[in-house]
Parts: sequence; C-alpha cells; structure tokens
Amino acid sequence: MFGTRPEAIKMAPIIYSLQQHPDKFETIVTVTGQHREMLEQVMTAFKLSADYNLQVMQQNQTLSDITANVLQKLEKLLQQVKPDIVLVHGDTTTTFAASLATFYEKIPLGHVEAGLRTWNKYSPFPEEMNRQLTDVLSDLYFAPTKKSRENLLAQKISADKIFVTGNTAIDALKQTVSEDYQHETLTKIAPGQRLILLTMHRRENLGLPMKQVFAAVNDVLHQDPTVEVIYPVHLNPKVQALAQAAFADNPRVHLVKPLDVIDFHNLCAKSYFIMTDSGGVQEEAPALGKPVLVLRDTTERPEGITAGTLKLVGTKRTVVAEMMQQLLAKDSKLYQTMAKAANPYGDGHAAERIIAAIEYYFKLEQQRPTDWIG
Repeated sequence: MFGTRPEAIKMAPIIYSLQQHPDKFETIVTVTGQHREMLEQVMTAFKLSADYNLQVMQQNQTLSDITANVLQKLEKLLQQVKPDIVLVHGDTTTTFAASLATFYEKIPLGHVEAGLRTWNKYSPFPEEMNRQLTDVLSDLYFAPTKKSRENLLAQKISADKIFVTGNTAIDALKQTVSEDYQHETLTKIAPGQRLILLTMHRRENLGLPMKQVFAAVNDVLHQDPTVEVIYPVHLNPKVQALAQAAFADNPRVHLVKPLDVIDFHNLCAKSYFIMTDSGGVQEEAPALGKPVLVLRDTTERPEGITAGTLKLVGTKRTVVAEMMQQLLAKDSKLYQTMAKAANPYGDGHAAERIIAAIEYYFKLEQQRPTDWIG
C-alpha cells in the first residue's frame, strides 16, 4: 500500500522480492494516488502496476481530505480482499490513514521504515506524527537501523516484533544507476564545472526558509564561477513561485521539472554534492559517496550525522553559504571526509530481510532472520 513517489521507490524492491515467491505469497499492489503524476513516473520506471487504485488525489486537497478519502475507500477494499497482512511505508498521510483503516479491520500491519524519530511532532509536519501513530498501530516493525530499533524499544514496542533490515532505498539504487547515463541538462553544463543537486519542498520550509537558502545559493554561485546547480522543482505552486523568483535570472541554476527516479538517482551520482530537505535523499546519497547538506533544523536520520555523511545546516542564509563554500574549497578535508564515510543506511539487501521476517511471522520459516548490523 502506497501513495507517493518516495513510498513507491522504497516499496518496489519489496514487491519484486514478494513476486519471486508465488508459492508463498499472493502480492496485491494498492495505490492511493495521493501524488498522481509523480507516483506514475516511479511506477513506470520500476515497471510496477497497481491491482487497485483508490484515486484519492483532488485539487487543493488538505491532509484531512486525504485521510478521510483513504479511510472510506480502503475500508471497502479491505473488506473485499481480506488480506493476511498489509504493508505500509514510512510517514506519509497515506501511510497513517491506511494503517488506521487496517487496524479497524483487525488485519495485521507491517511498517516498513519503522522507528524514525525527531521527537518533535511539528518537524517534519505531518510526517513525525504519521509515523509515530503508524507504529502504535503496527504488528511488525521493519526498522532500517539499530537506532530506529532503539527508538521503538523506548516506546515499549516488543523486541520480538522488530526486525532491523537496512533501508530499501539502497536496494532501489542497484536498479537505477548506470555509468553511461546522460541527461539533457548535463549537456548545458561545461566540462569541469561542479554540479550541485538541490531539492527543497517541505511544508515547514515554505516562505522565508526557502528564500534564505535560495539566496545562499545565489551568493555562492556569484562568488564561484565553477559551480552549477540543478534544481528539480516540486509541483507545489508555492515552491514553483519561490524558485522562479529566486533563480529566473541566474543562468547557472537549471530549474527542471520533477525527475523520474532513474533520472534523479543518476543525477545524484553525477553531482559533486547534494543539498536537500528530503528524507530519502539523506539515505540514498551516502550510498553514492556524495556529501549531503540537510536543509532542516532536525532530522529523523541521525545515523548519517553520526557517520559523517550528512551535515545538518538548517536554512539560515549565512550558515548555508558557509557550508557550501567549505565543501567547494580546494582540497577540502570536509568534503573528503563526508564523501568517504561509510553508508549507515543499508547494504542493498533490505527487501530480502523483510520477506524473511514475514515468512517467520507466518511460520513459513522456523528460524528468526538475523538483523542487519550496519
């Protein structure tokens, strides 16, 4: 069950793994359509097809609209299909609403990417409470890291229900990144230029935070002619307006439409470093050896901070510009340290561990699978 682009990317390896065991599992793929266009890109890229599409997306939809629509439509579907278990991912409104609907039908629930926490219910919003409430409702917990497991244990989740698997985002990279990749925008960038990939779209960053970060980017590009930026701009009209206002007159900032997963992963691989407020990118970039500046005040992925792959820089103009300059400096020790730090988020086998945990839960296998230790 999923409804957004990031969920689809991270659920695709699980769907593939389940479909490789038709003797054990009948896999039913259901999408809510919370983000229709961006979701369809990923479905096409991974050659996924939905058995059911709830088509909840509406113009100007609110979080309450999404929650109510998913609850109402999923109730009927769950009563019709009667699954043995429902798998949800992460922290979207689709995830929370689907979890609540599953609970109402007394069907076991497995939460992929369970246990992430900032412990601040409004940051990120609404994701922090979506994932906490989903964990309250779940029966199986697929924690991506040891830290996520500790967070679940701190909330009195039984240890025998938690499986440390690594993150399926790393599994997905194995299917998308290629050495000979090319993109139209790359042809516009002169050889020798250093490419920064920028993504910024979160609700809490709309307005002044985005303006501050965009100003910092312009400051650095004005000072350093060797740098170019690619910014895939979110479809949110407010984000579009802010990006156009900041970068329309800067020829070295390339504003592009939202990228499909293959384009995005490959541009990550081609970049010098990445600036983002995305959660998933914090996991993917370290697997590609790319330093990440996290444009947020908090992160639910502290493993990357500890490992040295991420820097939490916030959104203040002077701080963001200073950190960019440190990474761009000649023979930057910070850059080398971040680029060479070990990826703490997975080894590309998370989906296999999740399938093994489900087999164990249903007593298809007698031995509990070994946790990923990182």
